[in-house]
Amino acid sequence: MHTNDMTKGVPMKAIVQFAIPLLIGTLFQQAYNLVDTMIAGYNLGDDAIAAIGATSALYSVLIYFANGMNNGFGIVMSQIFGAGDTASLKKAVSATILLNAVSTFVLTIIILPVLQPLLRWMDTPRDIFPMAYQYIFVILAGMAATTAYNMCAGFMRAMGNSRTPLYFLIVSCAINIILDILFIMGLHLGIAGAALATVAAQMISAFFCGVYILQKYRIYMPEKTDWRPPKALVREMLATGLSMGLMSSVLAIGSIILQKGINHLGKNIITAHTASRRIFEFLMMPMQAIATACSTFVGQNFGARQFKRIRKAMGEVLWLELVWSILSAAAAFTCGALLIKILTGTDNEEIVLNAVYNLKICTIFFFPLGILFVLRNSMQAMGYKIAPVLSSSIELAGKVLSCLFVIPIMEYTGVVFTEPVIWVVCAAFLGIIYIRAALSGKS
Repeated sequence: MHTNDMTKGVPMKAIVQFAIPLLIGTLFQQAYNLVDTMIAGYNLGDDAIAAIGATSALYSVLIYFANGMNNGFGIVMSQIFGAGDTASLKKAVSATILLNAVSTFVLTIIILPVLQPLLRWMDTPRDIFPMAYQYIFVILAGMAATTAYNMCAGFMRAMGNSRTPLYFLIVSCAINIILDILFIMGLHLGIAGAALATVAAQMISAFFCGVYILQKYRIYMPEKTDWRPPKALVREMLATGLSMGLMSSVLAIGSIILQKGINHLGKNIITAHTASRRIFEFLMMPMQAIATACSTFVGQNFGARQFKRIRKAMGEVLWLELVWSILSAAAAFTCGALLIKILTGTDNEEIVLNAVYNLKICTIFFFPLGILFVLRNSMQAMGYKIAPVLSSSIELAGKVLSCLFVIPIMEYTGVVFTEPVIWVVCAAFLGIIYIRAALSGKS
């Protein structure tokens, strides 16, 4: 059994050691997203990339909600683990399984029947509509596999184990690439083949991840009497889970609204934005890994009531975010065009220029985004349930206003600057709240 008590030792060392497997894992995850895009682009053309991009925000709403809930459940489990309460941890695990089963079932049966109207509302271009619908239907029909994997990975991270989820993710990436080649290039299943490959890889990874947990973490697995967890614990997990889920899904809803504005600008812009987002998300992963590691550290130390360690770690983590932000911007400015051409295989100059434009502007504002990641995750682990959701609501409002008033006038330039401006505003909002709490000794 691999656990990691992060309430002892040097804070930064504990966070970095925990973050490295997360970083490698997220890079692998984005790597197979990039490969998925490349295989689709090279074999199915620019329309396939546009179809995937036109549905990505819709997919994100549901997946981010489910995964956000699991992150919230993980925060509660990390607090209980930090407090050394094994009996309560068993009950928390049972509550996590039950809440995941119910939420995934409800989300799946609600969303699948209304997919076509949603895609029409998003103004998905008619010539890529069938491909977009095929792709997103298969992905969302297999949402249970994604949720199951993230539930298992979230449990192990709450125990301080970030290495084992990495191993399963690497296997999942390899399987996904093999199935992409088989389904798209071998069986000629088209865009549905790319989606099937992703779902199948996640399903296999979730199964073996679950088997590993049953073998290695038996001591924390629920017994018969644990399957009726106390109402107070369920309420706490629901409050934290819903807070994280709503925070994540509100962000994704904002992305849907932004995507609606992008879809009005034509296929070339959709393709350019999708390509730049793939690289942008790849560069963003290290910042997210550090923020996730910090939230686990904060959760355990909050449970152990070690507030000075939390404040010290938060300051050091922000320095790491700054360094990575500078490196990312340098990569975008020196290698952006080459990366876009390699990723898409396109020779369309309009696509390349717009993709590089978006990539450069976004990476310039990476540090405010890094601050936002750290504060949203860590403040949730410290019991702040309202402020992070409010920051997400600010982001949603900003994207709505941009689609209504900015993008119609500024077109793609409006799209490019919308998120960076919002990152600055939201980071400042949470920063003020956290600093005031820290000065008053409440965190």
